[in-house]
Order: sequence, then C-alpha cells, then structure tokens
Amino acid sequence: MKKHIINSKKLTFPIIKRILEENINIELSEESKQKIVKCRTFLDNKMQEGGEPVYGVNTGFGALYNKTISDNDLGKLQKNLVMSHACGTGEEVPSEIVKLMLFLKIQSLSYGYSGVQLATVERLIELFNNNIIPVVYQQGSLGASGDLAPLAHMSLPLLGLGKVYYNGEKVHSSKIYKIFNWKPVELQSKEGLALLNGTQFMSAFGVYSCIKVFKLSQLADVIGAISLDAFDGRIEPFHKLIQEIRPHKGQIKTAKRVRFLLGDSELIKRHKEHVQDPYSFRCIPQVHGASKDSINYVAYVFANEINSVTDNPTIFPDDDLIISAGNFHGQPLALALDNLCIAMSELGNISERRTYQLLNGKRGLPLFLVANPGLNSGFMIPQYTSASIVSQNKQLSTPASVDSIESSKGQEDHVSMGANAATKAFRVLCNLQKILAIELFTAAQALEFRRPVKTSTFLENFIKDYRDLVPFIEDDKVMYEDIQKTIQYLRDVKLNLPED
Repeated sequence: MKKHIINSKKLTFPIIKRILEENINIELSEESKQKIVKCRTFLDNKMQEGGEPVYGVNTGFGALYNKTISDNDLGKLQKNLVMSHACGTGEEVPSEIVKLMLFLKIQSLSYGYSGVQLATVERLIELFNNNIIPVVYQQGSLGASGDLAPLAHMSLPLLGLGKVYYNGEKVHSSKIYKIFNWKPVELQSKEGLALLNGTQFMSAFGVYSCIKVFKLSQLADVIGAISLDAFDGRIEPFHKLIQEIRPHKGQIKTAKRVRFLLGDSELIKRHKEHVQDPYSFRCIPQVHGASKDSINYVAYVFANEINSVTDNPTIFPDDDLIISAGNFHGQPLALALDNLCIAMSELGNISERRTYQLLNGKRGLPLFLVANPGLNSGFMIPQYTSASIVSQNKQLSTPASVDSIESSKGQEDHVSMGANAATKAFRVLCNLQKILAIELFTAAQALEFRRPVKTSTFLENFIKDYRDLVPFIEDDKVMYEDIQKTIQYLRDVKLNLPED
C-alpha cells in the first residue's frame, strides 16, 4: 500500500491532493517521532522542576489563566478542555475536509514544538488511515485561540467520545473502540490545548478551496473561450502586445491560454462585422487574470500555514523555552479567505454576464437559443438561476476579517473571524462551479447554431465529451438534470492544458 511519510520536508498542495484523492495512508518518520518524544520529555521535566506557572499546562484557560492547577489534575484539566469546548453547531463539515483537518493537525504536531505524547499523534494517524472521520460542525470558531470548537469535536474520538463516520455510517466513537480494540487516550499536561489551539479548521477549508479553485480558474478560461467563439467574438483583445504593456501575471497567463484554446478555431478567424465585444468577452484577460493573481496570493498564505506550528504555548526544547504567544490567530487566513471569496465571486460574475449575452438574439443567434422562441422559453431560466447564485456570492463576499467580538472576559479581545470566512469561501466555491456549469450549458447550445463552422480542436473535443452527457436541446424540456450533469462533468473532466 502507498504511504506518505511525514517528515521535515515541505508539505505542498500536490502532495495533499494526491493523499486525499488516492486515499494514501500516512505515518511518522523516525525524525518526527524523535522530535515529538524529545519535546514531551522536556515538558515533563520542566513541570517536575516547578517554577513559574505555564499557561494552559498548569493554569486555567483564557480568562482563567490566573488559576493554578495541581499536578494531580493536569490530565483531567486537558480532558475537561476538550469536552467543554465541543460546542459546535450548524451544518456538518464535509468528511473530506474533516479528514484534511486531521492530516493538518498531525502535520503541525509532528514538528515537535507542541508537547504532545507520541501515542496521541499516532491515534490521530489511526483515525486518518482507517477513514474514521469525526463529526465536526461548521459554526463555533472565532478564528483565534485557534479553531477551538471544531478542533474539540475533531479531538473527542481520542477520548472515546463524540461521533464519527465509519464505512458510511455515523456511530458513537465507543463503537469504533470496540471494533479496533482500542483504549481511549489518557491526555497529559498541555495536550488538550495542543489539539484545540491551531488553525486547522480554517486551513482545511482554505487548502481544499485552493485545490478546487485552481481547476475552476482553468475551466473559467476554457468555458469563456467557448462562449467567445459561440458569440462570434474577436481575438484581438487577447493579443500578446496588449498584455505586455500592462504586465499583470494573471492577465498575461489568461490571454496566453485563450490564444492557445482558440488557436485553430475557424470561428475566431472569420471576418467580423462588429469592431468590439462587450466587456464580459473583451476583458476576460483583465478580470480572470485579477482573480488568478488573488488566488495565487491566497495559495501563498496557505502554503505557509500548512507548514507551521499554530498551537500555544509553544515549546522550544533546544532553547529551554516555553513561550505563550499568538500563532493560533487566524488573521492571515481570514484576510486571504475574504480575498478568495471576492476572486471566485468575480469569476462567477463575469461568467453569468457572458451567459446573458448569449441569450439576447444577437449576432445571428436565436433568442434564448431555441429555434422557435415563444412556444419555447429555451435557455431563459438557466440564466435566472445563474443570476441568483451570482447575487448570493456577492452577499457572501462581504468580508468577515473586518469583524471582531470580544470573548473570554476580554482576554481574547480581538479575533479574526477566519472560520466564518472559511465556510463562506467554501459556499462561494460550490456556487462558482454551478455558475460555470450554466455558462457551459448555454455556450455549448449556442455553438451548435454556428455549424458547420467549427471552433478549435481542443474545444471541439471538450464539447464532444460533454455531449456524451448533455445533448443539444431542440424544444423545451426539464433542464435541472442537464445542469446537474454539467456540474458533474466539470468535476470529472481532465483538462490536460499545457503548462503556462
């Protein structure tokens, strides 16, 4: 069986994508095991020495930081922390994102700055490798002090508490312990805090969204190129010289891709009566490109985050230090996720405008893309659906990162609200896929009215595969099934575009 060894090498999006998609098991390297044991041993020795109180190790939490805890109660303190913080509510987090949370928490603990037992990390790995997925809820995190409530739900199964999904069934963790003949983990000092402090809820949503939006950004270019040809649009706005005098990387990349996609198109090369196209076609490089640049910024932030230690306090055995600080604060992620929402929302916004333009009976296309409009409504209402989703995305793109609510008796007086930014980014991502699907559904229909003239070889093959699922529509029919099939096509299609 394939395995991924967790070590000091940098974690990347392609590695994560492969682990999740191929259901690859993970294990700790000897290097990582030694780091974890070394840090735990240092912490135990430090506690035996006595001295100054250490936040969250032998004190209470948050506003209770000034309450000293006896040595006999340090384990109970950590168990109580996990139980009391499992206060999530709302919709369940999708299982694939919870599995990513598990992986990212394991990765962060593996660096040896958190003071956890090796057994605790190995139990998390057992959950991951056996596809035992804790039930986690989307609401409850303020995105500072870590994703406390979601990570508490993720950690409950370590104690034999809470519910999990196993073999497609939601069961109590106690049932899993009987199946695998496990005993609950006995948390030691600092461990509950190490599990709950951290940004893995925000990070999992962010990494998942990045991986998915990389492909959706490519699809926006492909589908936009189909719409451009179906609309009898012009290629001049994509000329290399135009991009060179305004050299934003995303703009250059978009224009280059569209030139490739339409390289041998008969439609794009034929004489045009019109001298300009509407902005939704003419400004594809500028709009798609700006979103690409924002997505790249977001990817940079999350690439850093998944290689970071984000719990508190942080332990530095080699320096004989235990430092209470704020690496759990989600502000970098909150700002990035809000940016991602806007970038995705704009890809959807301009997509819907192209859909709208294709329906107006312009440039030789029939009104609403049916041969007999009036008796048939044709593609009128898919555009309504797209418009409603675009409007929802605009509402979801209101930034969460500018908000803050005081908590824990003022000790936690500024929070990032990055968790809210993360969950709404996920919704915008899902919405964008639907909007692009409706544009493809519409553009493929419009393209048929240009026959026998063809678009490019690449796009003709793309449409041919799509037509295996969704046929040309002659007369009105129930359309939602075709839209769902189009969404599935976008999920499954392999683009095989050349490297830019």
